[in-house]
Amino acid sequence: MKGTEMPLVRIDVNEGRSPEELARLSRCIHDAIIAEYGIPERDYFHIVTEHAVGQIVAQDAGLGFERTDGVVMIQIFTQEGRGRVAKEELYAAIAASLAGAGVAGEDVFLGYVENSASDWSFGFGRAQYLTGELAVPAK
Repeated sequence: MKGTEMPLVRIDVNEGRSPEELARLSRCIHDAIIAEYGIPERDYFHIVTEHAVGQIVAQDAGLGFERTDGVVMIQIFTQEGRGRVAKEELYAAIAASLAGAGVAGEDVFLGYVENSASDWSFGFGRAQYLTGELAVPAK
């Protein structure tokens, strides 16, 4: 399902990357979302946060690999309606895109959070999807 809903993306990393490297991580993730979900280019809402080493804990979850201090923790907040296949394709596209920026597959950690149109305000204290200022994305 291609749509127009914008995701809000949080990217948490350990300190040590240059501003250009941080921008590239964000861009790689955004490009993957555009390719997989067909969102408009300008639906670009990312928060990149650096943490002192030791403030991100991302241990092995029983899968048999270790992460490095280069871990990239990603949270994607978006409207509900994407199926399992679309999500899996997005996860793979993000990992592949980040690999091009030098991020190892084991260092890509992603959480996907769905919500509804009533859970968004883009400014002025209004829920623009509910007021009709923005069209609710088709499901």
